[in-house]
Amino acid sequence: MRVLVPGASTGIGRATALELARRGAAVLAGVRDPAAAPEGCTPLKLDVTSPDDVAAAGQEAIRGGLDALVNNAGIAVVGPLEYLPLDALRRQLEVNTIAQLAVTQACLPALRAARGRIVNLSSISGRMALPLYGPYAASKYALEALSDSLRQELRGTGVDVVLIEPGAIDTPIWERGTRAGDALWEALPAVARERYGPLRETIRRLAEHAGRDGEPPEAVARTIAGVLAARRPRTRYVIGRDARLQAALQRILAGRPMDALVRAALNRRA
Repeated sequence: MRVLVPGASTGIGRATALELARRGAAVLAGVRDPAAAPEGCTPLKLDVTSPDDVAAAGQEAIRGGLDALVNNAGIAVVGPLEYLPLDALRRQLEVNTIAQLAVTQACLPALRAARGRIVNLSSISGRMALPLYGPYAASKYALEALSDSLRQELRGTGVDVVLIEPGAIDTPIWERGTRAGDALWEALPAVARERYGPLRETIRRLAEHAGRDGEPPEAVARTIAGVLAARRPRTRYVIGRDARLQAALQRILAGRPMDALVRAALNRRA
């Protein structure tokens, strides 16, 4: 099995590349810096927002064959929507949504030939949006919609599309997101910091907790490896106790009752 894993230098991507290589797969590790590729994997220079890199990855997939694509690259933009710079939202959607489709389009000829599989890394935020996480959640909601449409469009081709929806995972995205969020926060006008300061501090503590106490990325990697080995995988896999709880609550509650539950949970954290 030959698999492309974009965003393989850290976190879930790195753990997935290592797990698949351990199981005998030939892994193309998509990384911006080839020196950061995991051991046992073939480095592939890939910035998912670079059209040239994406085109080259597609050509490599066609040239050597491709059995699976694990769309993992992503960033987290967090901030109040009332004052969010629109360029920050554009960057969020570009990396987490548009770039995922660009890589998929480039690899689909090879995946069609192999009757392969696409695994898209979403999040429980693709089902439930918390305050200040609007940009990140929007990118994941959109990725879920694209994945559902693509799965239906590819019916009969042998190419399947599966979504992975983790909750809190102990990866560098939380630390990077906190640093980026701090920079964005400092650039906001004083009135924004005054209005949203208490909420921002609560959300920041939640992010720190998630980064410290979340599931290990290897748990997600094992699920992805199982998806690629399964004859008929499910369309969605929720990973983590917190994610399973949120998914269950989202099915039971909707609209204002869920808003009230989130508000109460955040007030306990404040």
